[in-house]
Amino acid sequence: MSDTSLLTEELEEILEALERIPSRFAGVENPADFTNSLAGREHLDAICMVLMAAGEAFKKIDRRTEGRLLSRCPAIDWAGVKGMRDVIAHGYFDIDAAVVFEICRRDVPTLTDTVRVMIKEIGGEVTE
Repeated sequence: MSDTSLLTEELEEILEALERIPSRFAGVENPADFTNSLAGREHLDAICMVLMAAGEAFKKIDRRTEGRLLSRCPAIDWAGVKGMRDVIAHGYFDIDAAVVFEICRRDVPTLTDTVRVMIKEIGGEVTE
């Protein structure tokens, strides 16, 4: 498998995971919706798992591409994307539902669109 096809495959996996967040976020009107019920906490857990996995994958991609790929998309706070992985993995019981709420509302759509662009730029297939 070439570096390009491996990178495309990894980005497609990230995209697929990010595309699950909106359905898990549906019906969440405010941060308390994550914490006021078992269903809300399960949605928070599921979203955090995707954010953690995406952050880890972007860390690996960034190392392997020596920063060249992510630097093409300066509108994304890559340090924040990768750092969120660390916050979730190492401080799970300290996760702030309001922060996750804002990430879902404000950042996930932009990040998802950016990953689609990255895939297209390196020649991969993008499903929408």
